[in-house]
Formats: sequence, structure tokens, C-alpha cells
Amino acid sequence: MSVAEPRRIVLFRHAKADWPQVTDHERPLAERGRKEAAVAGRKLVDSGIPIDLAVCSTATRTRETWKLAVQEFPQRPKTVYEERIYEASPGELIALLNETPDDVRDVVLIGHNPGIQGLADILSGRSDGDAGERMRRRGFPAAAFAVVSFDGSWKSLEPGVATLIDYWAPSE
Repeated sequence: MSVAEPRRIVLFRHAKADWPQVTDHERPLAERGRKEAAVAGRKLVDSGIPIDLAVCSTATRTRETWKLAVQEFPQRPKTVYEERIYEASPGELIALLNETPDDVRDVVLIGHNPGIQGLADILSGRSDGDAGERMRRRGFPAAAFAVVSFDGSWKSLEPGVATLIDYWAPSE
């Protein structure tokens, strides 16, 4: 693929987690989270973005979110589980995305707040339609996702270079 073709990143926050007596990293999804993860998967498929690569935190709730969401996909993209996503800052997430091979066009990053929301805010120098207003109004609840687009190589990804092109959050 040419680096001149726009690239898209789906920034996907894990679905609603439960609070059992386990470490934070091992928290599973709540029943509501399991339902919302599947709905988010359908919404991702409806977006028409042909995901080439999924990069998912190793935390239990993110792995469960992706497992349920990807069941809605007609074809499962390559999935990489990355421990550096857990508790990562937006800058650390950008550094991780900078490592993406240039033959990959569309990536979904499944992670946690505040990093995922912060990354959506930092990358988006502008927004299409009302996506930015909807994201500001709703925040970034569990199972929400934002889609940003940018031109250039993955190594050129930096704050302000992307356009927020879509945003979705489950109904409360």
C-alpha cells in the first residue's frame, strides 16, 4: 500500500467491567459490558472500515471486549495483544502506533481510559460533521469508539495530524 493513502485508527475503549476481588488487570466484563461489546462490534462492521490489524491490551476486560466484538466481523483481522497499552498515556500509545508496518492501513486499538480518550483528543486536529461535538458531549464511556484518519506513514503519526471522522457510544 502507498503511504499516500489515508490511514484510519479506531480507538476502542473496553466495555463495562465488573469489580470482583481481583487485580485491576484481571477485571472481567460485567454482563452489560458483554452485551455492549457485541453491539460495538456490529457498529464497527457497519462503519465499513476493513480492519487490517487489531492491537489489544492484555487486560482481561479488553481481551473479552475484543473477543465479543470481533465475532461480528465477517473476517477476523490479525490480532496482537500488547501489554504496553495497559495504563499507557496518549504519548505512549502514539509511540506504539508509530511501530505499525506501513503495509497496514486500518488499525483498531482496544484499550483503556484515560489513554484512549486522550489519544482521540490529541490526534484530532479537526473533525468531520458533528463527531467532535458528540464526543465532547458524551465523553468516552465504556465500549465507545472514535475513528480518526490521517495521511502519511505510521511513523509520521503525531498530535494534531488526524481528523476525527466518526464517534459512537452505547446508549445509557
